[in-house]
Amino acid sequence: MSDALSRTVSPALTAAMTMSGRSIRLSRRNIDAVITSMMLPLMMMVVFIYFFGGAIDTGTAYVTYVVPGILVLCAAFGASTTAVGVSEDMKGGIIDRFRSLDVGGTAILTGHVAASTLRNLLSTALVLAVALLVGFRPSASPAAWLAAGGILIAFLIAISWLAAAVGLLARSPEAAGGFTFFMSFLPYPSSAFVPIDTMPGWLHSFADHQPVTPLIESLRGLLLSQPVGTTPWAALAWCAVIMAVATGASGVLFRMRTR
Repeated sequence: MSDALSRTVSPALTAAMTMSGRSIRLSRRNIDAVITSMMLPLMMMVVFIYFFGGAIDTGTAYVTYVVPGILVLCAAFGASTTAVGVSEDMKGGIIDRFRSLDVGGTAILTGHVAASTLRNLLSTALVLAVALLVGFRPSASPAAWLAAGGILIAFLIAISWLAAAVGLLARSPEAAGGFTFFMSFLPYPSSAFVPIDTMPGWLHSFADHQPVTPLIESLRGLLLSQPVGTTPWAALAWCAVIMAVATGASGVLFRMRTR
């Protein structure tokens, strides 16, 4: 049984790694899109800190408050590239060639997700480096850094799978690119940029219970050595739900689009 499992898993893993390398090479060729997805969060951080930060009272330095939200926004921008890449594959006919080589849909999509996660990790590192330059001063312990990193990576993987599902659902790369708007909007009605209690009352319920709020609160609490309670578990639960729905939908949509 173990030999049979090994013979099954090894080709699948090899195919997934090959598809990941392909997606990374495509990213290097489409460097303008990669730069855009990295620069937009940086520009947003600069705008909020230097244009609006002086007018927003968060009880602490605004750069300290806003950076966790920018990290989530960075992931949203980066994931949109995955949606476009998957849509271009489905439209360009390359999928038929892969299937003739016995490369399954799981390997193809896993390659896109792995490349997206790597791009987002690089973007996150860049945002953190610039944030430190403009005054962000985290006080996290090594364990808190590891916990924050684990939660953020879980979100990056989940949102990348969601982007892959959107790329399969969209009928054109342009439509898939519209995914950016939805994902970049979601951090605004949350605690990313202003405290939720400053928002209109009718918005509180949505802001308190949407996916990115516990994620941002977890990152902020862990990086600033503040109490986090059960918020990290809520963030991980949301990531698990998003990933379960997205991977299931991706499998169904891939079979529908390629049959």
